[in-house]
Amino acid sequence: MSQSYNRGLIEDFGRWREFSAGMWAWVFHKFTGWVLVGYLFTHIAVLSTALQSPDAYTTTIQSLEGLLVVRILEVGLLAVAVFHILNGLRLLFVDLGFGLESQDKSFYASLLLTGAIVVASVPTFLAGVFG
Repeated sequence: MSQSYNRGLIEDFGRWREFSAGMWAWVFHKFTGWVLVGYLFTHIAVLSTALQSPDAYTTTIQSLEGLLVVRILEVGLLAVAVFHILNGLRLLFVDLGFGLESQDKSFYASLLLTGAIVVASVPTFLAGVFG
């Protein structure tokens, strides 16, 4: 005979406060992975304009790079990619047995390092938009 378990309501948003750093690392890693997969389709769509002609590709890139929203999305893409890479390396080390006791600290370190890299890169990404 099967047993039933009370898993709580999906609408119970208070449970998010109970998440540990490990759970947030898992959620962020899955989210960033799906964002990168979604970006891959956009990237392929832009690259496919080169099949029409080199001029079509150049025009597409120049028009996209001139938009502030595209530059901001590029900063977001950088944040997503850097966090996904750093968290993936953190998971690799944990799987190899290094840093098992300090998983929370390494997750927070990957967040801080991601933030530092993104903040340092913002001027480069936004250069030329306002000029």
